[in-house]
Amino acid sequence: MLYLNSDHLVRCLQTLASSLAMYQRAEPGSIDQEVFRNAIVKGYELTQETAFKLLKKALKVYGHGGQKLEATPVKEILRLAAVHGLMTLPEVERWFAYRDNRNNTAHDYGQAFAEQTLTLLPGFLADVQTLADTLVQKFGKQIDA
Repeated sequence: MLYLNSDHLVRCLQTLASSLAMYQRAEPGSIDQEVFRNAIVKGYELTQETAFKLLKKALKVYGHGGQKLEATPVKEILRLAAVHGLMTLPEVERWFAYRDNRNNTAHDYGQAFAEQTLTLLPGFLADVQTLADTLVQKFGKQIDA
């Protein structure tokens, strides 16, 4: 049996939630708010990458080869996750939006980020928690991640 350690994913989730809370408390337009916004962008990216790495490891259990998974586009990884019950179809659709947004915000830390990403973050945080819970439920919590 494969064991996945989702601790890093949960830590990314906690850090991102904390950055969002600090951003919301900061004075609008302040340097502090900009620092927290930048932290959110990086946290958002890191949380997604960590989730996708764990999904790839989980999909190996279902017979998907490691080399092939590395070459598989992220949206196909998400579809495979739904096929194997790691995500629901509505979750996959939301993750598509998170991925598209991440690709856009990787180069835009300004107003477009604030309008799009901050709107998505509460749902993203909830979906990351659901994914972490599902992975723990199906694969345990400790050892090889």
